[in-house]
Amino acid sequence: MKKGTVIVVSILLLSIAFSNELVVYVYESLSWIEQGTVQKFEELNNCKVKVVKLGDAGNVLSRLILEKRNPRADVVIGLDQALTLRAKEENLLIPYKPRNIEKIKDPKLIMDQDFYVVPYDYGAIAIIYDPEKIKDELVSFEDLTNYKKALLIEDPRTSSPGQAFLLWTIAVYENNWKDFWKRLAPAILSITPSWDDAFSLFELGHAPMMVSYATDNAYTQYYYGTSKNKVFIPSEGAYVQIEGAGIVNGTKHLELSQKFLEFLLTEDFQKEVPLNQWMFPVTDIELPEVYQYAVIPEKILTIPAEEISKNLDTWLKEWEKLIF
Repeated sequence: MKKGTVIVVSILLLSIAFSNELVVYVYESLSWIEQGTVQKFEELNNCKVKVVKLGDAGNVLSRLILEKRNPRADVVIGLDQALTLRAKEENLLIPYKPRNIEKIKDPKLIMDQDFYVVPYDYGAIAIIYDPEKIKDELVSFEDLTNYKKALLIEDPRTSSPGQAFLLWTIAVYENNWKDFWKRLAPAILSITPSWDDAFSLFELGHAPMMVSYATDNAYTQYYYGTSKNKVFIPSEGAYVQIEGAGIVNGTKHLELSQKFLEFLLTEDFQKEVPLNQWMFPVTDIELPEVYQYAVIPEKILTIPAEEISKNLDTWLKEWEKLIF
């Protein structure tokens, strides 16, 4: 083969490879999908997957809004109920009902009946704390207000668990939620941009309590062989966060994006969720043994999607005015 022909063929092959690259936006703690998981999708579909990490889920949504007129992503992973509503309002996504949608074990987990977002995991928000430093029994939300500079929370403007925590307090206190936050403010040591930032500070012992998830004891049992922290879900009830993925409006790889959403519901992906996301998979996958230590809430609290859609921006502005 002539040298010129080789060069042309090489360029063509590179062009094909580049044109078959799926760009996936995720939040930082979803980086584990790069370690062997997306490679399975690449092998099945003869493509490349570029995973772009953008801090917490709120940052991911902000990037999509900034790029709205010139989308650079094909798929976004990590939108919870509230962020999904915002993404739909901004016309950032296009709907797709996966052909394997029946794999989802509970129809209640399908948070968007229009299928702009497809769920891949879920879990209850909780307060985790160090029992060596918090020795009193915690029963209700009000008990959190008894401790000064002791609680780490994530910023609801940038963090999905932070936003879920805010919505949790609104679900409990309804129109009186701002009064509760006034009482809670002295207990807050720091407001971090993301869960990763809060957990780093918590593990270093900077604060004895943080907003996290009800699977924390499974996590510590797996990594440390002991459930060193305690998980607190107030008697008022738990707020369950569902996370999903959607196809970005303007994708240049529609068919590949659709296949990727279906991939998230396969065993190859779902079996990786428990020990990487520390959330529950949405399909009927056998859970690891350490999940016997996860706390399953007895009472679930919700806020109607329409109410969140109508009020979220106002709630965030009111929260900001209260805290800063």
